[in-house]
Parts: sequence; structure tokens; C-alpha cells
Amino acid sequence: MSLSMYQATIPAFVQMLNNLSAILDKAGAHAQSRQIDPEVLLSYRLAPDMLPFVRQLQIAADLAKGAAARLADVEVPKHDDTEKTLGDLKARLAKTATFVQSFKPTDIDGSEDRDINLKLGEHTMSFKGQPYLVHFALPNFYFHCTTAYDILRHCGVELGKRDFIGTI
Repeated sequence: MSLSMYQATIPAFVQMLNNLSAILDKAGAHAQSRQIDPEVLLSYRLAPDMLPFVRQLQIAADLAKGAAARLADVEVPKHDDTEKTLGDLKARLAKTATFVQSFKPTDIDGSEDRDINLKLGEHTMSFKGQPYLVHFALPNFYFHCTTAYDILRHCGVELGKRDFIGTI
């Protein structure tokens, strides 16, 4: 049996968005137990030229909703990047998960050869659906999820592999 485009997208995005939300809970508990302002974590970055934690989560959410929408050939919803608290980030993840879960297999399956044009700044990238998903959307999504996880680990939040992967 082959893996459908829906099976490769929606369940993976939803699981990881939920895992990130659970990781945010642990970050909040860590900050509270150490008497650290939790918003300090939002601006933390691993290196001076990397984006901060808050942007890592915003981009991960954007990648999930963008990939689902593009593969379903619907307009990508716009979310303003205004999150200033862990709670704001949890709300964005929840809103994104709800959007992603709104798609049915019939919305995504068959999108392997759909033309996907992605404007990034002044550049436009053109893909077919399956290469877009496999070589661009999923790797970028997991990169930003992993970087967010790594930032919190670096800040001392007690996270393990199970927190990242979640329950399957």
C-alpha cells in the first residue's frame, strides 16, 4: 500500500503542532519553577544569526498551514506574527492545528502533480506537489520544530526525545 499525500501531511503536522504545544507547557512550568520570566524564552536563540524561539514556532505553524492549503489548492490564511507570550504561541499552534485538521483526504490526495508556486521575498519557487511536500515543506517544518525544541533544551527545559516525537 502506498502512502497518500494526505497521510504524509495532515497527521504529521497535527501531531507535531500538538507536541510543540505540550513542549510550551513544559517551558512555562520550567520558567515558573526557576522564577524566570517565561517571555525571556521567546527571544532566545542558539546563535546570533539564527531566528529567536518565537519566530521558530511562528514559521513552523506557517509551514504547516501553508503546505496543507497549497496542496488542497485553497488560499493560505494569514496569521499576524504578534505573539508575545507562551499562551499566545499555544493559541497560534491550536488555531493552525484546527485549520490543518479541517482538510479531508479528498482535499489533499491527488495533489502530487499540482503546480505549487511559492513567493519568498523577490524569488518565486515552482514545484510539483509531491516534491514540494517531500523536499521543501516537511524538511523546513521539521527544521523549525527541531530548532525550537533545541532552544528550550539549551535553556534548561527538561525535554526528551519523547516530548519531540509525542505518542504515536
